[in-house]
Amino acid sequence: MTATLSSQTAGAKLPEFDASLKLKDIIKTIPRECFKKNRRKAWTQVACSVTAAVLGYVAIAFSPWFLLPFAWIFTGTALTGFFVIGHDCGHRSFARRRWVNDWVGHLFMLPLIYPFHGWRLLHDHHHIHTNKMDVDNAWHPARSEVYLAAPQWFQTIYQGLRGKLWWLASIAHWATLHFDPNGSNISPRDRHKVRFSATVVLIFAAVVFPTLILTTGIWGFVKFWLVPWLVYHFWMSTFTLVHHTAPDVQFQPAAAWNAAEAQLTGTIHCDYPRWVEFLCHDINVHVPHHLYPGIPSYNLRIAHASLRQNWKPYLKETTFSWALLDEITRECHIYHPTDAYQTFKNVKS
Repeated sequence: MTATLSSQTAGAKLPEFDASLKLKDIIKTIPRECFKKNRRKAWTQVACSVTAAVLGYVAIAFSPWFLLPFAWIFTGTALTGFFVIGHDCGHRSFARRRWVNDWVGHLFMLPLIYPFHGWRLLHDHHHIHTNKMDVDNAWHPARSEVYLAAPQWFQTIYQGLRGKLWWLASIAHWATLHFDPNGSNISPRDRHKVRFSATVVLIFAAVVFPTLILTTGIWGFVKFWLVPWLVYHFWMSTFTLVHHTAPDVQFQPAAAWNAAEAQLTGTIHCDYPRWVEFLCHDINVHVPHHLYPGIPSYNLRIAHASLRQNWKPYLKETTFSWALLDEITRECHIYHPTDAYQTFKNVKS
């Protein structure tokens, strides 16, 4: 992937990172306007996402069979915008009042069956420990000794989720982590919040799913909910994978980890087709978001332009393509302490 990153040329390396540089030093170079919440812009995003989702579901309802895939892709992408609004709420960057963030976050994650607080608390952990080996909880590469000692069923699943079944990885993450109030990254004082959010989405599913099946049949459930939900998870898995995975993006052990370096050089900016960027509210302008998660999504492009002026040699930037995904899923399998990753066939204990 080094040849596809605009901050590098083939065979070139990023400049050596100054270990004395602090995260706050980088944040100070971002214009102050980027940190300001704007109620009109926030609710305009809500209106755009709701309108897009409604149009998508209308298209699903009335499209002939041969146009359904296009309607599904559009609707699932619009629902990804719902998640991004909930994502801003989770970082308290949607509204000034916490209760507004909590209510809007719960509401927009309901159709995705995402427990807001369960996701929010784990996501905060990811931001605090980005690319910290054995601590970060998003697309964490397995150590070779752990992988080789695991039972065959685990190796098979792991091979799939780090390979050609990458688009299912966020479903595994969602199912195994976000409903568990006793998870290792959940503080005892926050467990009641996780339980509350899980209860809310389970009640929603218990009411909406049977109603949808009773009124439209099993095919209606598949057509109106399951397939758009799978499209959403395709984007969720893809975005998260590309944000922090490349053959030259090194996870660091805690003793060597540097917050400024991890957030600035370990996070990848990726340009997607403009319609995807619009429906997903620029979530892939991801470097400024990791430097300061409280930047609202509608200010991320301004913040990134500033980073390009001040820190361009350290930025990793690329463009979405199937070749990019193929490279990541072919090469980025198992942690390597100096070469970032090794493939399954090359793994050694």
